Amino acid sequence: DSLCLNLSCITAARILENMDTTAEPCNDFYQYACGGWLKRNVIPETSSRYSNFDILRDELEVVLKDVLNTRGNNDITAVQKAKTLYRSCINETTIDSRGGRPLISLLPNVSDWPVATTNWDSSYGTAWTAETAIAQLNSRYGKKVLINFFVGTDDKNSTAHIIHIDQPGLGLPSRDYYECTGAYKEACSAYVDFMISVAKLILQERNISFNESEISEQMKRVMDLEKEIANATTKSEDRNDPLLLYNKMTLAQLQNNFSLEVDHKVFDWSKFINDIMSTVQINVENTEHVIVYDPEYLIRLKSILNKYTPRDLQNYMIWRFVMDLVNSLSRNYKDTRNAFRKALYGTTSETAVWRRCANYVNGNMENAVGRLYVEEAFAGDSKHVVEEMIADIRDVFIKTLDELTWMDAETKKKAEQKATAIRERIGYPDEIMTDDSKLNSEYQEVS
Repeated sequence: DSLCLNLSCITAARILENMDTTAEPCNDFYQYACGGWLKRNVIPETSSRYSNFDILRDELEVVLKDVLNTRGNNDITAVQKAKTLYRSCINETTIDSRGGRPLISLLPNVSDWPVATTNWDSSYGTAWTAETAIAQLNSRYGKKVLINFFVGTDDKNSTAHIIHIDQPGLGLPSRDYYECTGAYKEACSAYVDFMISVAKLILQERNISFNESEISEQMKRVMDLEKEIANATTKSEDRNDPLLLYNKMTLAQLQNNFSLEVDHKVFDWSKFINDIMSTVQINVENTEHVIVYDPEYLIRLKSILNKYTPRDLQNYMIWRFVMDLVNSLSRNYKDTRNAFRKALYGTTSETAVWRRCANYVNGNMENAVGRLYVEEAFAGDSKHVVEEMIADIRDVFIKTLDELTWMDAETKKKAEQKATAIRERIGYPDEIMTDDSKLNSEYQEVS
């Protein structure tokens, strides 16, 4: 018999390969339909899940590793910087020799971490304000704690950008974890132990003697605070109505409607917002409009902030900052995360360094890395083929409007306008391949 290699045969073979025909479909249809795939694909030690999407991600990471590892004589500056960042990320010898110094050197820039330094109250506490502390983490390092501030498209006017105020993210995967009972009990305990271990390492590296019970007490206060913040946030399933999220008001109205207090002082929304916007030389007047996505969170936040001292709040905010940087430090810092990772995801091994670094560089320099990926893996003229196909679909749609008897003339006109207004974004923006100056300028401050 001849070998069948047409598309139908290949598709049928793939379906059969993924099945387990030894299973009884009436008893276990999932095993019958997917058992072959499950048998051939074992969940890696570094993952808590595995699917076709994970396989595609793995293939992408291999391509990124290859292109970032390859030295090119004709690389533009932006691409050179991406490759340099990747090489520095995988250089574990140098990273281990530095210990926690890269992190420790940043802490004074954000009023330090009270639990991991001495005399915080006299050195920083007397001048500390919530507005400046939250704004510094947001504007300098993109860390949004207690209050999520960002500038985005106005949901009711896509041509305008506007300031948004929203609830923040959390240190644990979801607000459910903060019940700290049943399946979540181990995760909460490991989370606090993670905080304590990192604080002790920083104190040791700073040659500061410490009382372990005092560290534990401060970090338990951090956990208590984060639990309250988590409970104050709105559940994701209750945030699906865009009309309920759209609460537009002036900055002056924001101050009047959501008058927070920290350390018996009224939170100055104008100062907070202008501290952030000053980094791009923009002054925001009290007449400027903002959108508050979650008014209920801000109402609940007011009562929470009154319960905690500046030291407690700073300990929490800097912990969230420190937590994100642990994986970029030496091995002894990375190891503090092991029990926490296992409690959350059940994984016993870390992601390979090259994978983590490829994703890190891609996440922080996506257009430079995107250029490398397109050059290496994007199939020929496929982007233009798809663009032409979409243009043809649009043309046919517009031409068939006249044949629709259930639409009146005005509706047909609106439908044509809407179809014409659609802007396709296929694969990648052309300028990352053609405009070297623009790409280089995007990363000009990366050194």
